[in-house]
Order: sequence, then structure tokens, then C-alpha cells
Amino acid sequence: MRASTLPIGPVLMLMHHLLEQSARRIPDRIAFRWVDRGRTLSYGEAVAAMKAMAGALADIGVRPGDRVLIFAHNGLDYLVAMLGIWRLGAISALVNVKYADDLAYYVDDHRPVTIIYTHDMQAPVKAAAAAVGGVRHLICMDGPQPGALSLPELMAAALPAPPDPGRADAIAHLSYTSGTTGKPKGACLAHEPTVTACRCIGERLRIRQDDRSFGPTALSSSYQLVANLIPQMAAGASITVMGRWTRETGWEALADADATMFIGNPVVLTDLIEESETRGRLPSRLRFGLSGGGPVPPSLKRAFRDRLKIPLVESFGQSEVGGFFALGYPELEPDDAKLPRVGPPLPDKEVTILTSSDGIAGLDRVGEISLKGGFMAGYWGKPDKTAEATRGGWLRSGDLGSMDADGHITMRGRRSELVTVDGVDWFPRDVEEALAAEPGVSLAALVGVRTAAGSRPVAFVTAKPGATLDPAGLQRAIVPQLSYDLARLEIRVVAELPMTPTGKIAKATLAAEAAEVA
Repeated sequence: MRASTLPIGPVLMLMHHLLEQSARRIPDRIAFRWVDRGRTLSYGEAVAAMKAMAGALADIGVRPGDRVLIFAHNGLDYLVAMLGIWRLGAISALVNVKYADDLAYYVDDHRPVTIIYTHDMQAPVKAAAAAVGGVRHLICMDGPQPGALSLPELMAAALPAPPDPGRADAIAHLSYTSGTTGKPKGACLAHEPTVTACRCIGERLRIRQDDRSFGPTALSSSYQLVANLIPQMAAGASITVMGRWTRETGWEALADADATMFIGNPVVLTDLIEESETRGRLPSRLRFGLSGGGPVPPSLKRAFRDRLKIPLVESFGQSEVGGFFALGYPELEPDDAKLPRVGPPLPDKEVTILTSSDGIAGLDRVGEISLKGGFMAGYWGKPDKTAEATRGGWLRSGDLGSMDADGHITMRGRRSELVTVDGVDWFPRDVEEALAAEPGVSLAALVGVRTAAGSRPVAFVTAKPGATLDPAGLQRAIVPQLSYDLARLEIRVVAELPMTPTGKIAKATLAAEAAEVA
């Protein structure tokens, strides 16, 4: 047969294949760095550890398709466990340790056969396993505990990994939603198309082998998966994780890692700029910051551009996507009018703005941001919720936004967070960004308090270090910038804003506090 007549099809990659591919090229390059313990793994060492993990799990009876829950703090063992689960053909289910009180819900939802955990999580893990049943093994990352196997001992056995199932269409990752509109749901992400999505992300961000990526937020978040793990593995870059971020220690860790990319949420990105200004310099040769987990105020992008001289790239994604709806470029944006934009969709997905009647909205018209191509296989065990979120073949984000003539997406906020005041819908982001742009304001969040006449808007703001804020003065300052009647707006200055485990401002908590005071 002539070469020209050979069938040509797509090359289907699995998530862990990216690690193996890079290890064949650059086995001695650092793949993972854990700043809390000063430990590293080269690409070659990471592949050996991944196979040992797969062998250990197979030896205790974990099979392809089984769920393995990781309930732990950030660290190298977390990454190796996740990779070993994928290599075995099982499904990694990740839950943030801040949900310890609700762990039984997650265990009951996906019924893991094994739970891998850090020693300080023993009590909630044992309680959840006993309450639900079906968990055959508990594995403690830090050594033997009563009723649990020791991960160090299992890894030391260096048992051979079974053959790689090699199924690109298999579910690899169970990524839980933040639960902003009901109980958290487990979004099922298959190896492919998640790999394709992440390779597109890596190309958009121009990630190269000499990059050093730093992500301090929880590894349980799908944002870490698609922003600080898979794109970097594909390029052979180094990946740094951190367990306990503070403004000062985080800045020092960035300097020690000589990071070129900082992957965070608006809160830690604000910490970075404030600490860098305090010290008078960037911690390392950063070429950009990447934000996810919530809308980015244009004032923060402007501060990165004007004061740090590096771009702040905004991403917009969800657990259900296994990638992003839209992503900016690692370039400085000189036009202030364009700073509110996230960026264009990536080439692996079709993104559009749908009207309430499922038509396609016109340019610059607000509707629901939706996409086709390469999203989750569905919610674990929830076919009704899957059908609702993907009706008509579109993944409905629940977020409102618009698309301009350049094809860039601008996100306005969650549909569920609209505040209706005297019959007028307020987009919280409008008020929050106006407040965040005022001198001395660090963070802002707007919520609605239900009243007999509708909703009363309440904005919570925090001050930058050393600043004093005057609510009445802030209100007067933002009146000319907004089309809303701000007469009913109440502004409260607070020491800090409550955060969800995924790093978002906990607006439900703020709304409850505002209602209680009212």
C-alpha cells in the first residue's frame, strides 16, 4: 500500500501519556516542585512514582473504572496519586479538605472503593466511610494509622503497574462543581477531549519547556488541572504547588521557584501585586499571571499592566468544561476599554451567546454563555441534571455575558446572582468593578437582600493595607460611572470577605449576613 493511501486519524492522548512523553525527552528536568517541603520529582522520577502508585492500587484490588477519592492537602503525593489512578484506568475523585464536614455527601455520591488522605483528615474520612459503606481501603499518605494502609510502605514495594488500558474515551477525573446553585455535582471528564483542550490552552499561553508554573490554590479544583498541570506536562515545563499560601510566604516561594507563570484566583493575585509593591519588585521572572475562579476586575488587570509591567490573563471556565470557555493572551492590553474582556474562545470549542429562547444573541447583547464540543461526559449519577445542563447539545454555563466583533467574551456574572432593584436588574460585577477601581479598595462584592418590595443591594468592601474607606464617599464616587439608581445601595466596610474552598467570594454567606443585620 502506498504511504499516501494509509488511513490518517487523530492521535488520541491520555492525561498521563503527556507525562511519559515528556519523560522520554527530558527525564532529568524537574516536573513537580512542592515548596512546603522543598521536595521535587524529575519527569523520569515522576513516571516511576506514577507506575508504583498504579501497581500499589492494583495490588489492593482497584480496577479500571473504580473511583478513588483523594482527600488531602496539596503536595507531591497528591499529584502522584492522581497520576497513578489515571495510569490504572481508574477515576480520580477530588474533594477539597475544607469540605470535611460534608465528606459523607461526596462519598455517597460517587462511592469510591478507596480513599487516599493526609493523616489530619483521619476522623472525617473514617466517619464518612463508615456512614456510607462500600469503601474497601483507606490509605494514609503519611504512614500507618489504625484501620488504614501506609502509602509510603505501598510505594516502597515498587509493584509493577498492570498494562495501560489506553482508553482515551474513558472517564479519568471526577471534578466537583462549587455548588453555587444546589448540591455539588461530579462532572465526569474523559482523557480526551480534556487533553486536547489543555494542549490548546498551552498554545494560547505559549507555554514552553523552560517555563516554571506556580499554582498555590487547591489541587482539588479543576482550574488547577487545566491551568497548572496538564498544559505544562504537555510542554515539559516545571510545575510548582503550594499547600498554605499567605501573602508574604507565597511571594518568597515564588522567588525561590523562579516562577515564570503565576496561576491563581483574584484574591492571591491581589496579594501578589500588593506584596510586590511593598518590596518594590516582582519575586521572579514572571511573564504573566493567570486568573480563574471568578471575574477579574479591570482595575486588577490595569495594576498588573501599569505597576508590575506584566499581563494578567483572564480565563473563564467551569468544572464541566475540562478547559475554558474563553482565555486571553499573555500580552499587555494598552486599551483600557478592552480590559473587561476575558478573551476569545479556544479552537477546540464552539462558543456562543444564547438568548432565553435558545437563539443566538447579536453582537454585544447579553445572554447565556454556552458551548459545543469537548465538554464533560455528564454529571456522575445525575442524568436529569446532565440533560438540563446540555439540552440541545449546548453546555449551558449559567453565566451571562456577551461577544464582541473581535470574538472576545465579556462575562457579566452568574444568572443566579442578578440583583433586581425596583424592577431593574443589576449586574453585581458593574458595581463591584466600580468600587474596586476606587483608591484604597482591595475587594468588593455585591449581594441582594430580599424585601417585601424586591431586593435591597448591599456591597461589602475591604481596604488595602493602611487605607481607610468612607462608605458615603465611595457611593458618591461611583454614581457617575453607573446607570443604576444607587440611592438604595448600602456599602459596608469589612475586615475580610468570606471565601469558598475554591477561592471565590462566598456571596451566599454575605447575603445571609446582610439579611441577618436587616
